[in-house]
Parts: sequence; C-alpha cells; structure tokens
Amino acid sequence: MEYGHILMETLNIRNEGGVRIVELNRPDSLNAINGPMIDDLTDAFVDAAGDDSVKVLLLTGAGRVFWAGADLKEMGRSKHQPRHTFQEMMDALIDFPKPFLVAVHGVGVGIGATICGLADYVLMADDARLRCPFSTLGLVAEAASTVTFPRLMGRQRASWFLLSAEWMGAEACLEAGLVAEILPPDGLLDGAMERANTLAALPLASLMATKALMMDPLREQMKASAIQENKKLASLQGQPANKEALTAFMEKRAPDFTGL
Repeated sequence: MEYGHILMETLNIRNEGGVRIVELNRPDSLNAINGPMIDDLTDAFVDAAGDDSVKVLLLTGAGRVFWAGADLKEMGRSKHQPRHTFQEMMDALIDFPKPFLVAVHGVGVGIGATICGLADYVLMADDARLRCPFSTLGLVAEAASTVTFPRLMGRQRASWFLLSAEWMGAEACLEAGLVAEILPPDGLLDGAMERANTLAALPLASLMATKALMMDPLREQMKASAIQENKKLASLQGQPANKEALTAFMEKRAPDFTGL
C-alpha cells in the first residue's frame, strides 16, 4: 500500500509501508547525475535517516537505464547553485544508518556502478551491465570504490574493473560478489521489494545496530578514500586526457590518447 509520494526535481520518492523507494527520475538523460540530483539525493538520504517511519531505503531508476553516471553534457556548463557537494552526498550515503538496497536495470555507469559498493544488498536484472569508465575519461574512480570494490571482489578483479573500463554483465557481477542476486528484468522491482519488506518487518533498532557493527570500522576509511578520490579527480579534470575524452564524447568518436 502506498502511503506517501514526493516528486523532487530529479527524484520520485514514495513510501510503501516501512520501505522508502527513491527512484532516479531523469529518464530522458538516462538518469545521469547533475548538480540538482546531488542535492536531491543528499537530502533524500538525510531525510530517510531521520524518519523513524522508514526502515529500509530502496534505490532504483526510472526508464530503461538505472544510472548512466555523470551528465557529461552539463559538466562545466551548469548554472545551478548547489546546496550540497558530491562529498556531502557521499557522506550521507556512507553514514546512512539503515538497510540500503539497490535495484539495477539496464546499465549502471560510473556512480551507477560504484554505488553498488556502498549498498547493503544489490539486486540486478539478468540482462543489465555495469561499467566504470573513469580511465577513458582521464579521471579516477569515485564513491569510495577504491576501498569497497577490492573488499567485495578481491584486488585483482577490482583493479581490472576500475582500470580497464570494460563492461561487466550480471553473471560476472554476481560471481565476483559485486551484487547479491540477479533476477529477470520484469521481476526485479518485485524481488527488491520482497527483500526490502523482509527487513522492514523486523525491529528498526536491531537492523541499525547490526549495520553499525558491520559499518563503523569501515566508515572513516571509506570517507577518507572518497575525499582522496575527489581530490585526485579534481586535479585531473581539464587535463589533456580529460579534455580529449570530453571532446571525443561531444564529437561522438573514440578518444585518442596516443599523443599525450
């Protein structure tokens, strides 16, 4: 039964019992993240953390794609005045004290892939794919994935996924430990809600205490990693490799890094 419905600029949020469903809602842009979405996601996680009626948060995406990473078309061109930084969004995700589930359909690129390392349980459609394209943009990985991915996948698999920018299908993600469950596309959201409702039927204090015991030893390391990733990313933005990558994107061609 649906109890509440909040439409933000970039998110569609609704409550179903003790589950808060946060749906990325920029389908025409493949749910690519921009300044307003950073603000909205930060507020959504902070609000859900402080709302005692919410026991579980489920993140998914509207349209045919879960999350297509950063909105490269807006990068450096937006006039949006931010309420929150990307780091503040990371802190809100890392500090989120309640169970946090992710349902991936279509593709997850960039933050749409690295978010899997921050979630407590990830479900993925069996035809979905993930990609971390940071090297092809002349940048580095983010969202504390340089810490979370080696813990989940092992260092060598994580290194290849983060360095090579190659796609990983659902079976490979499951086998590597990056996702917990794969389902048919038409059953993904129902399956995610079933898992979320299983948790929402349990005492919130117990859920939060157990998550804290697992996460508290890691939180500061994850935050520190995210800070260092963001610093390195900022230092590489606008450098020759990044300029070539963005130019190639706008010109719809493969980037050529051979002369750099």
